[in-house]
Amino acid sequence: MVRVRFAPSPTGYLHVGGLRTALYNYLMARGLGGQFILRIEDTDRTRLVEDAVESLLNSLKWAGITPDEGAVIGGDKGPYVQSERLDIYHKMVQKLLDEDKAYYCFCTPERLESMRAELSAKGESTAYDRHCRSLSKEEVQERLAKGEPYVIRMKIPDNRTITFNDVVRGEVSFESSLVDDQVLIKTDGFPTYHLAAVVDDHLMEITHVIRGEEWLSSTPKHILLYEYFGWEPPRFVHVPLIINESGKKLSKRDGDVSVESYREKGYLPEALLNFLCLLGWNPGDEREFFTLDELVKAFSIERVRKSASVFDFGKLLYMNGLHMRAKSNEELARLALPFFEKLGKKAPDFDYLVKVVEVMAERANLLTDYATEAPYFYEDPQEYEEAAVKKRWKPVTHGLLSEWTELLNALEDFTPESIEKCLRDFAQSKEVGAGQLIHPVRLAVSGCGNGPSLFHMMEVLGRECCVRRLRKALEVLP
Repeated sequence: MVRVRFAPSPTGYLHVGGLRTALYNYLMARGLGGQFILRIEDTDRTRLVEDAVESLLNSLKWAGITPDEGAVIGGDKGPYVQSERLDIYHKMVQKLLDEDKAYYCFCTPERLESMRAELSAKGESTAYDRHCRSLSKEEVQERLAKGEPYVIRMKIPDNRTITFNDVVRGEVSFESSLVDDQVLIKTDGFPTYHLAAVVDDHLMEITHVIRGEEWLSSTPKHILLYEYFGWEPPRFVHVPLIINESGKKLSKRDGDVSVESYREKGYLPEALLNFLCLLGWNPGDEREFFTLDELVKAFSIERVRKSASVFDFGKLLYMNGLHMRAKSNEELARLALPFFEKLGKKAPDFDYLVKVVEVMAERANLLTDYATEAPYFYEDPQEYEEAAVKKRWKPVTHGLLSEWTELLNALEDFTPESIEKCLRDFAQSKEVGAGQLIHPVRLAVSGCGNGPSLFHMMEVLGRECCVRRLRKALEVLP
């Protein structure tokens, strides 16, 4: 059975790149009838952020990425939080020490810094110089007995070519001379990622390790650890980076990178997943729109490409609009309603909001748009767009609009069709173009020069509201 894992570190928010990694793992497991495991890698104690685990879990839940086993959920391969597995790591590293595949290193931070500075000045590699690798057992025991701080490093063999097959990149080889004697256990007794990930992936029976390409250069160390322990390594899948338009790794300087920020801005989870999946994968045809279930059926890890993908914020917004228009008005209203309170605005009646959603169908690309982009649906305009007034409010406007407002007030049926017929018939009777009324009417009832369908908007606002706003505009505009 295919078993994959997503193993975030609780050092802050869930990055969109992390969500894509989780998604690829999830899609592979679901598509092949496998298991998707969630593991929390919290061994870097200096970078832990309070409540980060809860935030990560909430973001995954919002996105619909549900693990089969793991942290919080449970399972028979736990515990799934690395800080609860220290005895396992120490047992495994002791095996490496006993077999002379690892060693104690007593080098102080000051010595290491000085060593790196000296090597860097010579233009040489700043990898560890193996100063403690040849210490005798007696010297090691003596220094341990004195209580000297230490780390435990793995022994990288000399003159080895370490080769592995990556699903995305094919055969990859590294010379052991380019691989550092990696720290496995830090001075605080916690393992590094390299030891903990290898041990956990083996004991949790992970078959495929899907992770970002930044881990590609670390894989030789992991291959060696599997060899040292006598274990069969999993298949490795290193997915491409997500970059900005300048070709650099996506960061906060480029815009929102946390999953939570997209949730707060009114993006739909299915749109974000659809967009992220296509950053590094394609279905082999021209399709772009996918629901999560459709992605499960279409996804193949073999179609993940090598090249980095540019995060196009405009494309994401466009795709979110597509997913919004695939939903019913009622569902969109239900999803949009909580944003009014979050944005400090009075929430409208649900049935009324359904009508607003329908009118704004082609203009809304975020759930927040219903609260922010059309305030005239909820309150009378307090001011009028200056450019629109200058362009649309002509000397003849006042007389025409005043007369037509009374016709509108007496209109028997207040529907888009009847409102439009009333306006066009009146314009024809006055021998003026309909535009000489349509634009000033929009300005009067919304305060804006542009917006959704005028006559449908007026129906939603209602006769009393429209007449009131028209009369007010006639009073305040020249």
